[in-house]
Amino acid sequence: MARVYLETSFISACVTDRADTASLYHRQVSCEWWDTQRLAHDLFVSAEVVIELSAPDSHGRDEALQKIAGIPRLAIGDEVRGLAGLLVQEKVMPAPVAGDAVHVAVATVHGMDYVLSWNVRHLANPNKIEHLQRICRRVGLMPPSIVTPDMLWGSEDES
Repeated sequence: MARVYLETSFISACVTDRADTASLYHRQVSCEWWDTQRLAHDLFVSAEVVIELSAPDSHGRDEALQKIAGIPRLAIGDEVRGLAGLLVQEKVMPAPVAGDAVHVAVATVHGMDYVLSWNVRHLANPNKIEHLQRICRRVGLMPPSIVTPDMLWGSEDES
């Protein structure tokens, strides 16, 4: 089974009450992915996801935290913090080092196959992939594929 790191925007999309077109689409696809695809993957989160979902202004905070309650949490140690800092220093990820850089670093260090995210500005952005891969390989790591939920779908006969 593929190892999938669930980034905060995916979980948030599952529980959002926003009614704009993009949020409605993200919620529909995220909920459908959760219902039909999650059991076909090994899922992981990190303390960074928990921190972001726990923010006072987080929409659907309690429901989101409940959704990830049984999902294993990947450790954020020195190697993760070092890679996150490097990604910011090399301008692949925005400062501060927390947030997006930590999500990519934790998924990379722990050997995830995918990061599932709706953050197309900083994470699931094809314009960043080559730069991200080059930096990770330079330090001996292989970055995961960073995809949106509508990209990580099994074939019809797999679901």
